[in-house]
Amino acid sequence: MTGDLHTLALGHPLAATAGAGEHRTLIITLFSVFVAATLAITVWAGRQTKDATDFYAGGRSFTGFQNGLAISGDYMSAASFLGIAGAISLFGYDGFLYSIGFLVAWLVALLLVAEPLRNSGRFTMADVLAYRLKQRPVRTAAGTSTIVVSIFYLLAQMVGAGALVALLLGATGEGSRRWIIGLVGLVMVLYVTIGGMKGTTWVQIVKAVLLIAGTLLITVLVLNKFNWNISSLLGEAAKQSGKGEAFLEPGLQYGKDGTSKLNFISLGLALVLGTAGLPHILIRFYTVPTAKAARKSVNWAIGIIGAFYLMTIALGFGAAALVGPKTITASNESGNTAAPLLAEEIGGGAGSTGGAILLAVISAVAFATILAVVAGLTLASSASFAHDLWANVIRRGRTSEKEEILTAKCAAVVIGAVSIALGIFAHRLNAAALVALAFAVAASANLPTILYSLFWKRFTTQGALWSIYGGLISSVTLVIFSPVLSGNPKALFPGMSFDYFPLANPGLVSIPLGFLLGWLGSLLSREQPDAKKYAELEVRSLTGYGAH
Repeated sequence: MTGDLHTLALGHPLAATAGAGEHRTLIITLFSVFVAATLAITVWAGRQTKDATDFYAGGRSFTGFQNGLAISGDYMSAASFLGIAGAISLFGYDGFLYSIGFLVAWLVALLLVAEPLRNSGRFTMADVLAYRLKQRPVRTAAGTSTIVVSIFYLLAQMVGAGALVALLLGATGEGSRRWIIGLVGLVMVLYVTIGGMKGTTWVQIVKAVLLIAGTLLITVLVLNKFNWNISSLLGEAAKQSGKGEAFLEPGLQYGKDGTSKLNFISLGLALVLGTAGLPHILIRFYTVPTAKAARKSVNWAIGIIGAFYLMTIALGFGAAALVGPKTITASNESGNTAAPLLAEEIGGGAGSTGGAILLAVISAVAFATILAVVAGLTLASSASFAHDLWANVIRRGRTSEKEEILTAKCAAVVIGAVSIALGIFAHRLNAAALVALAFAVAASANLPTILYSLFWKRFTTQGALWSIYGGLISSVTLVIFSPVLSGNPKALFPGMSFDYFPLANPGLVSIPLGFLLGWLGSLLSREQPDAKKYAELEVRSLTGYGAH
């Protein structure tokens, strides 16, 4: 989700709006139907939300299959859907490497995190850390990290929503973009405050079904166009790309020089390790009744997400073959409109009714994707503030469930307002950089502390604090001094030059540093690890005995 390929904030409404402008009513109608339907589901779910377990964890009432669908809906963001199709359409083989990274990441979550986390925690990641470490400092650090990761990820989606909808509706003015971002923020807050985890989960399930169905439809139409011959599809894509056989081989984007090779390794580390530390993914493991169901939900998620990323081959190479890189980059220089343009082309071309309907459907699916992801992110950050920071740090446990839920709802409103404000004023921000930063921070700060806490008996509070704050500060600092912010025409500040760190993603440095600081902080700590507490946590995490 990093690199210029997923710069959802960029785009020029040329090709995409040519067909969209004529059928704007159809697109707006589909958007409205989806929003109205999901809000109705949210209200229904909200009426069933009685206590904190319902609000934070959906009453732990979802099956492995339902949670697998919801995890897929939470994970497959606009950057996945639009960005990867664009990456493949412009860079061929190198673009598909993103799909591989996103899928492999789930093996880390399955093998190391899903089951122990479900057994050990109650509502948030900090529950696991606070079980055997000093509660207040650890919860403060984990809550801070969760909110920072979520806000960066949230901002990327908000900026993306503004750019995507403005592009597809032909709304090119700043005023229109601001209204769109405001609308997304409002709907997001309504999902969380009214429906809690139950409402958010059902929205994510609906979105996952729509996304898979929409992607499957385009895939079938593309393959049918080439008589179900994948070689013909790849051959035509290579021909239309203007790069020949090189389009189907490694090296168009990565491997040009030493820096690009290191950039790819850094990106790969962040993607593969970051997923298992993303707060909005971690809280999904608490929505099922048992660890077995948590494991089953990850298995379902791997299958669904794997199928989706396989279909991005047809989307990306199909767009290269049928639309062409020149038309795609004319619409959006980062390729993010490749999937909608392909839908229009495969449906009959610009101006045709079939093309307009498919374009509207895929656009609505992309918008649904953004709404579902921002709802999950808002819930994760507001839950962490209410449960970790408010209830356990500020109020020191002297609070009722009712007060805690009210605090979470108020936090959701504040986080929504902050996201809207940042999204409105930060439309030039590189959304990909924000998402990459979220992955890098999650892998640098959250993952080391989770793994050390679950599997290393000598881990101490100081080690946790060094790891979380060290990973957080190092990853943010390195991004500030990277080419993402300055030193090139596509940077946030193109006229300035303080890109002293050569890599676009900090993962190669900050992730090992997060693990190192956790180890070093524990060794240098005067605190004696509580062997009894660790033994209890070990039994609980592996067997589920005493789990909530």
